[in-house]
Amino acid sequence: MINYFSEDVDFEISESEIKSSWLTKVIENEGYNLSELNYIFCSDEYLHKINLEYLEHDTYTDIITFDNSEEEGLIEGDIFISVERVKENAIAFNTSFENELKRVLVHGVLHLCGYLDKSDEDELLMRSLENKYISI
Repeated sequence: MINYFSEDVDFEISESEIKSSWLTKVIENEGYNLSELNYIFCSDEYLHKINLEYLEHDTYTDIITFDNSEEEGLIEGDIFISVERVKENAIAFNTSFENELKRVLVHGVLHLCGYLDKSDEDELLMRSLENKYISI
């Protein structure tokens, strides 16, 4: 089950059923089963506070993913997304808001599947997988 919420922003995801089906397909393609996934759309400030409080990072970011799964092979988590940051990144990367949103949605899922993006090598793999899944 995939849920979509908003905190401190007026945002409603478009085509939620289509996106949920797509994300479920990504999860299954990666060899996982979906338990529950919550996307929480918020402002830069809201996400910055979470970044400070839980990760001790004093930076702005577009996404923070929390893995709540207790079983191997099961996806359960909370993914916080800054709508402001997605809009700015869409402009910076010369793409549509919808395309950048899909990139961030799948990015969080890939983290829950165990992919990292801290090293250059990990980041290249993450980008490659994002591009692969955005196109399906």
